[in-house]
Amino acid sequence: MNNLVDERTEWPGSRCSVASALDVVGTRSTLLLMREAFMGTRRFDDFAERVGIGEPAAAARLKELVAAGLLVRVPYQEPGQRTRYEYQLTEKGTELLPVITALREWGDRWETGDRGPSVLARHRDCGATVHTRLRCEADHEVLAGEIELVPGPGAMVDA
Repeated sequence: MNNLVDERTEWPGSRCSVASALDVVGTRSTLLLMREAFMGTRRFDDFAERVGIGEPAAAARLKELVAAGLLVRVPYQEPGQRTRYEYQLTEKGTELLPVITALREWGDRWETGDRGPSVLARHRDCGATVHTRLRCEADHEVLAGEIELVPGPGAMVDA
């Protein structure tokens, strides 16, 4: 990436997309709840148990994820029971899959030590390992040193 320290002094940090994304998913429990949603978890008790957080924290985080549009609450009812709700990924939530995959890959490489990863992601159709890759719109693989950052329309200061 090019050095933009001097060039970007006019870009307001308050409009940073990374900061905005972290406002939505920037806590450990939120990312782990999303991991669970991608692994097929749907019910409240299962989320709380699998993430290892208390019910009040799980309720608060799930409510935030619903409010942010990453999950939706869908009613279900088992025979003889009251109506309950499960959580399903929305399109917005589903688009976090590459982020969760990249975090998992990074953790697999740098944080698992000799024991190795606890989960392997494989393509169901062919069995090959799934990886995240940076690609441009022309479908070229892009390495970190090949990225140029330029001001976008949101970088301009309001007049």
